[in-house]
Amino acid sequence: MAQSADAYDATLDAREIDGEPFGAIMDALTDLQSGETLLLINSFEPEPLYDVLEERSFTHETEQVDPEEFHIEIKHA
Repeated sequence: MAQSADAYDATLDAREIDGEPFGAIMDALTDLQSGETLLLINSFEPEPLYDVLEERSFTHETEQVDPEEFHIEIKHA
């Protein structure tokens, strides 16, 4: 993975969201067009999100870039 944030169609840094980020993540996915990629930045690996992504026909690839920073690349399957 290891691309700059500019390489993605959309970027969402969940660390900047007060409270539960799930709604903002789902909104960002709704805005994602077929063939586009969302970079989700989070302070932990969002394992519960993976099942939701799979149910909605998205694929993901996760990379831990720092102890408290995970980059999750999300695409339409």
